[in-house]
Amino acid sequence: MITLDTSAVVALLHRKDPDHDRMREAFLEATPPYLIPVAILAEITYFLETRSGPRVLDAFLADLEEEAFSLDCGTAALPRIRALVARYADLPLGFADASVIACAERHGGAVLTLDERHFGVVAREGRLSVLPSAS
Repeated sequence: MITLDTSAVVALLHRKDPDHDRMREAFLEATPPYLIPVAILAEITYFLETRSGPRVLDAFLADLEEEAFSLDCGTAALPRIRALVARYADLPLGFADASVIACAERHGGAVLTLDERHFGVVAREGRLSVLPSAS
């Protein structure tokens, strides 16, 4: 089970992204379900619209409709999200990243992301593993 960050989803779906192959390989090695926190859907769709266009956005929406990804971490995750935002205010760790971390912590700790800056800091505390490993 793996939780996906916005950067991972965008790289996976945008074949011209320089990190597409690396993200795809790590994604295919992970065991489903593939979790996407509901809190980052707007962020994902914005980047897909602006970087990849309407066809890729529609393909992502179809994947969601067909449950290729599991949406998770709604209101029950808010106390942990708030705690993470407060704990890492100097980073700053924003709402979107905190929601991914909270979701991952509830489901084994694995996060697929390109954001080693934010997620790497939290991972050093031992509750999170960031994939793919730095290359």
